[in-house]
Amino acid sequence: MLNDVDESLRNLLRAEALEGTDVEVVLDAPTRDWAARRNAPTVDVYLYDIREDTSRRFGNTVTIRREDGKVAGYRSPPRVFRLAYLVTAWTQRPDDEHRLLSALMACLVSHDVLPADAMTPALAAQGYPVSLSIAQPPPDNRKVPDIWSSLGGDLKPSLDVIVTLTVDVGLFKEAAAEIMKPLKVKTTGHTTFPDLDDGERESKLPPGFPVPGEPAVPAGASSAGG
Repeated sequence: MLNDVDESLRNLLRAEALEGTDVEVVLDAPTRDWAARRNAPTVDVYLYDIREDTSRRFGNTVTIRREDGKVAGYRSPPRVFRLAYLVTAWTQRPDDEHRLLSALMACLVSHDVLPADAMTPALAAQGYPVSLSIAQPPPDNRKVPDIWSSLGGDLKPSLDVIVTLTVDVGLFKEAAAEIMKPLKVKTTGHTTFPDLDDGERESKLPPGFPVPGEPAVPAGASSAGG
């Protein structure tokens, strides 16, 4: 899924900010050695941070229903991730870099979400919007100068682009099958015995116990009338 976001950002920048130019769009870490090898105008879209937005978890399960409204099963809820990109422009002159960076910024700020025609088929098939935020203050534990220090490169103007991606976990548990036949209940007690004929049922009764449909016999009396 990350490669789909990479390619979608490339599609957007090439179509709107860099149309008609020969500027290359790459995904490399902008280290000092990498920068020294640049000999053509380049836009670098470097993914440097991936974090789940736990504040946007949607409970434990999502109920999936069939067309008739009955429950088909339960799916694990989607998870939301924030992907942080460092977007930079590389040319031989700082003012050319600024013009290129300005075109990139104008393109990105005009979209709150990735447009459908820029998304890859796999990303579009997810069915969730992919939102964009540009040049927002990063968290306290993610300072841009620290990023450049970690890369070993020289600090230069850049755009901090946050892509919010919703990922369908895809774990599905099918609902239990419906009981289509009516329940059959057999009662048992002191006057009934399941699955026994009359003779068997009488043999199970203690002496003097009333048999359904016959007169009760007093205790100590003979059933033969003697």
